[in-house]
Amino acid sequence: MAVQKSKKTRSRIGMRRSHDKLKNLTLSTDQVSGEKHLRHQMTKDGFYKGRLVKDLRKP
Repeated sequence: MAVQKSKKTRSRIGMRRSHDKLKNLTLSTDQVSGEKHLRHQMTKDGFYKGRLVKDLRKP
């Protein structure tokens, strides 16, 4: 098992943890339905950039 040679300082631990922050999700509003969705993703209704990409309505 690997063992470190010396203790990591608080500064080094903090520098490593500086990239662990969670980002806010960027939401867009669909032009047709007005529904909010993730950027570059289609809405739950199947619309993307105002066009119906995939018909998700149940038969």
